[in-house]
Amino acid sequence: MFNYPVTLTHDEADGGFVVTFADIPEAICQGETVAEAMVVARAALETALDFYFDDKRAVPAPSKAAAGQAVIGLSASLSAKVLLLNEMIYQNIRPAELARRLGTRPQDVNRLTNLRHTTRIDSIATALEAMGKHLEIRVV
Repeated sequence: MFNYPVTLTHDEADGGFVVTFADIPEAICQGETVAEAMVVARAALETALDFYFDDKRAVPAPSKAAAGQAVIGLSASLSAKVLLLNEMIYQNIRPAELARRLGTRPQDVNRLTNLRHTTRIDSIATALEAMGKHLEIRVV
């Protein structure tokens, strides 16, 4: 899973806490308490990822969190979608080409990289294999 470190900054002027992500600068939010800020941080991160997917830009990998630094983790399926999008970009593979390799329609491939569409992780693994990659899931 991708675990993105967050920076919590107390907002002296307005009160509450501002949350930023060094790796995903588009994700900025604020909450009245640390707990509230962390809840809205997850939504802000996922919304910012939409921009990357819509623009067909590679999603930056998370940096290593400092000792004691809070992180927001992506779900396994969302992490897999990020890996798929990034691999498509790195290999310069368009949905039509991946669909041809999978024997399906480009619309089906577009659903694989749609953050709002529920996708079986097996489907993402199959798409990665069609690009010469293998999805691994580990318990640590």
